[in-house]
Amino acid sequence: MLEIRDLHVHYGGIHAIKGISLQVPRGKIVTLIGANGAGKSSTLRSVAGLVKDRKGQIRWGEADLIGWTPERIVRAGVALCPEGRRIFPQLTVQENLMLGAYIRCDVPGIQTTLDWVYELFPRLKERSWQKGGTLSGGEQQMLALGRALMSKPDVIMMDEPSLGLAPLLVKEVFDIIETINGQGKTVLLVEQNAFAALKVAHYAYVLEVGQIVLEGPGRQLLDDPRVKEAYLGG
Repeated sequence: MLEIRDLHVHYGGIHAIKGISLQVPRGKIVTLIGANGAGKSSTLRSVAGLVKDRKGQIRWGEADLIGWTPERIVRAGVALCPEGRRIFPQLTVQENLMLGAYIRCDVPGIQTTLDWVYELFPRLKERSWQKGGTLSGGEQQMLALGRALMSKPDVIMMDEPSLGLAPLLVKEVFDIIETINGQGKTVLLVEQNAFAALKVAHYAYVLEVGQIVLEGPGRQLLDDPRVKEAYLGG
């Protein structure tokens, strides 16, 4: 289980995360929803070791990830698919994917994972030779997800995977999230598309200005009038 306990994050004089606590059980999809600036991305970046000014505990099994480097966190089985995709536009699809496996030395295992990623994303296999920057927005999102999966994580954190995508592609991305979860991956999902996120999440947390204000099973929060009014348009 990934567990956050009393996490505080500061950016200069800004107190972005104000003592949140949450749990991500193995094999589940947990989502964080909230408005812009609520602290969702800061939470994921803290778990990934990309935020230095943080206090509290981030427990992964028996270990506390606070103070660990991002590379050590990836090696421990926790990967981040960042907001904005952040692919390498001048590298091919396959080169981008192989960079996701940079921590691994098991060549046969890397090929097995690559085959699995291509099975999840057939369009990436068709375009394996193509430069990442020439892909469509949806294909670049698939590439970013595939790259994170190449590290063979136990937990994959996804930051706004549906951002900027057409509705049909949004549905495809969420179908893939459920498929990944069904194949044993734990998912911590940050999304502004609250409706889609709550539909797939086993459990959800609602963040407002750095604090958790609501939590519960995803489907339950879908019917909560407070969530409907604030995030689902009433």
